[in-house]
Amino acid sequence: MSREFLVVDDDPTFTRVLARALTRRGYNVSVARSVSEALVCARAQPPALASVDLKMEGPSGLELIETLKAINPEVRILILTGYASIATAVDAIKLGAVNYLPKPADADQILAALQQVAADAERPIAADPMSVDRLEWEHIQKVLSAHDGNISATARALGMHRRTLQRKLQKRPVRR
Repeated sequence: MSREFLVVDDDPTFTRVLARALTRRGYNVSVARSVSEALVCARAQPPALASVDLKMEGPSGLELIETLKAINPEVRILILTGYASIATAVDAIKLGAVNYLPKPADADQILAALQQVAADAERPIAADPMSVDRLEWEHIQKVLSAHDGNISATARALGMHRRTLQRKLQKRPVRR
């Protein structure tokens, strides 16, 4: 298997730390801070593995998955995000990502997620349910996804003011 690894994230500190950690583990790392930069890197050196941030300036990381798969059908893609939601995780997997991790994640967690071949049926199920705040976040993400990211249409569907929805979307989701 090729040792080419593409890191796509707009956070310069995170990309620097991750690239250094992956290089120490023997990977040839390319770093891109946007979807357009990632396409240039991937065409120049097709990656075997890729870590793609979901939310960046410009197009979403989800838009990159199919193109990376077209460049190298064997590429294993991990979506990594600070804005984790069930709706985007499902979309990422449907588009061809092999896994999805919430930030913060270190190099070992990223490599383990990329190398995971099968789902873990033995994984323990959390005993405590999601908080109301987390359920609200998940519902907003589901409705937003159903409206193709259109904030105004989502606000209308949720029966809330557009600015209120924008404020909620700017906040980081609660963990549980």
